[in-house]
Amino acid sequence: MISPPIADGLNEKQQQSVTLAEDINALILAGAGSGKTRVLTHRIHYLISEKNYYADDILAVTFTNKAANEMKERLSDLLRQPIGRMWFGTFHSLAHKLLRTHPAEANLSPTFQILDAQDQQRIVKRLMKENGIDETKFPIKKVQWFINQQKDEGVLPHQIDAGYNFFVKQSTKVFDLYEKHCQTNDLVDFAGLLLKSYELLKNNLNILEHYQKKFKHILVDEFQDTNRIQYQFIKILHNESNHIFCVGDDDQSIYGWRGARIENIQKIENDFRPIEVIKLEQNYRSTGNILSASNALIANNQNRLEKSLWTDSGDGDLINVFNARTQTEEAQYVVSEIQSQFNQGRNLDECAILYRSNAQSLEFEQALLRQNLNYRVYGGLPFFARAEIKNAMGYVRLIENTSDNIAFERIVNFPTRGIGLKTIEEIRSHSIENHTDLFQSSIAVVGNLPSRASNALQSFINLIEEIGDNTKNLILSEKVDSILIQSGLVNHYANDKTDKAGSKSENLDELVTNATQYVHEENNELNETQGFIALATLDSSGESNQGNLGSVQLMTVHSAKGLEFPIVFLVGLEEDLFPSRQREGEASNTDEERRLCYVGMTRAMKSLTLSYASRRFIKGQTFYSMQSRFLDEIPKSFLTYIKNPNSEGNYQGYKNNPNDKTKLVATNDSIYSIGQVVKHAKFGMGTILNYEGSGDSMRLQIKFQKVGTKWLISSYANLEIV
Repeated sequence: MISPPIADGLNEKQQQSVTLAEDINALILAGAGSGKTRVLTHRIHYLISEKNYYADDILAVTFTNKAANEMKERLSDLLRQPIGRMWFGTFHSLAHKLLRTHPAEANLSPTFQILDAQDQQRIVKRLMKENGIDETKFPIKKVQWFINQQKDEGVLPHQIDAGYNFFVKQSTKVFDLYEKHCQTNDLVDFAGLLLKSYELLKNNLNILEHYQKKFKHILVDEFQDTNRIQYQFIKILHNESNHIFCVGDDDQSIYGWRGARIENIQKIENDFRPIEVIKLEQNYRSTGNILSASNALIANNQNRLEKSLWTDSGDGDLINVFNARTQTEEAQYVVSEIQSQFNQGRNLDECAILYRSNAQSLEFEQALLRQNLNYRVYGGLPFFARAEIKNAMGYVRLIENTSDNIAFERIVNFPTRGIGLKTIEEIRSHSIENHTDLFQSSIAVVGNLPSRASNALQSFINLIEEIGDNTKNLILSEKVDSILIQSGLVNHYANDKTDKAGSKSENLDELVTNATQYVHEENNELNETQGFIALATLDSSGESNQGNLGSVQLMTVHSAKGLEFPIVFLVGLEEDLFPSRQREGEASNTDEERRLCYVGMTRAMKSLTLSYASRRFIKGQTFYSMQSRFLDEIPKSFLTYIKNPNSEGNYQGYKNNPNDKTKLVATNDSIYSIGQVVKHAKFGMGTILNYEGSGDSMRLQIKFQKVGTKWLISSYANLEIV
């Protein structure tokens, strides 16, 4: 018997998790939609308000800045006070804070700079060029990925045995050059934040013991997403005097391709003894049929920490399954259903289209455009990763710290001011030979350059020094605004003819707004501007906000994790697409693909539709598909099949159970459908690609084998269906 929810709104298992004795480790196995964030925040609240721990006795780790901010807000509301002293944030932000607190022990200066992915790629590219490593044989992004993968595993260049693998050998060489460059120039990349923090603790026993005593409770969210170095970071902080509280779900481990190790959550019980495991299985998101189907699917994975989600909200509707003939027909069906929901009073933002690959979005975008329905493709570039914002922050960074070489290289000739590559190489050479930063080197070499180059460089030096003098006493938002104007960026983007929508100028305005809203922590080791720079750099690899209410949400299933929608269309359920062909070969990859499908299904609250196409047109060729094995693994009792009529148009009214033998008729009188082969008396054989209108005025877009693509009015074309 499940007891009714207790007074404060927590169910029995949630309450058990929150009030667990503070002298024991815990693994909270939290299923999708089971309220894990609520449990985490209430656990911290319980420790502080009921067990009298101080906020800075607690270390709380999340995986995204968005999750961290949401939890901070909830916790502040519960405690009715700010939690500024608490170590609360992502692995990267907490590692950054640790390194800023102990830079000397980490072999860094107090003003070390953080490299984002683009900065890192630029350095790798230059090092490869300087050392004669051919980027056509060793692609820069692949080498960059290799470097970050090694760091995520806690591996340094001297620890790699390349054997006879020439790619690994050359990549290791670049890795070694890159690490030396970063050390010389006081740079730390994202992966390096974790690795250097771990090494700091491992190599400095007094610092390790200090933090082991300081953090009496260590709470970790989304534990199934930890990679090797993150696991080691948590493990080294844990000892007999403190306790861990891990929340996660192995069934939602979908990031193996970027280093996450599902085995981390599976070995907690051995590495953190004694430990209590509590399962949160009551789901507050989805209907019973959606949960039962999802449970049946994920049960096909072996070696999982078994649990079964349930709900007391009723069975709800069966899951719709639609078999389209082509991907275009699939998109048209999905959009027609969304249009129907909209006509019935649903908001567009309640509908989400989830797909395995970003490349699938185009058909749905085009179908939505044809129906004049607003949509948003979720997962575009994060705000701080956009070029115009990185350029703006380059000026802010260099004016705050003229030894920031990465910022110098980004903005020295942007907007264009006549400083060429030859001048920059001269500056670099002086910097290397004299062990100075690029800005100081530019001052040193400016008098030795030809007149034109010298004048251009001197103007840049004067500009940076003048902006620094003019803004040094301004508050952050005024400083950022002034820098954007004086640097010429505002004028440059206002006159950018490629930016017809003016979005780049709007983004600069948003940066000033962001600076206005920035709240600086009083106990931060950095000043306000440095704190804003650090936040911007850390956020430059973060996730986009959902936003844009009133738009259909399009996204990959990976992007959908952590979100929920009343109406979900999980599309492209075909072999070699979902599960992906790229991940064939190992059972562990198929298991992760199945977990990904499970995540997609459990995003749905009220209505779930699964769809697939019998053939896809890819790069000019038609490929025939089999339905995904995942569809076969869902019991038919939870599904309702939507019959596919032989015509385009309105698909409503074709839902039938598998045993329904009723003959179905199309709801409009068109005899044509997309993908159909037809014959024209003059143009010969062709395939219908698209249509507009209906009845006698319907126009068909047909790709003919001999004369190409033409639009014809169906009532005059006299087409023969082949």
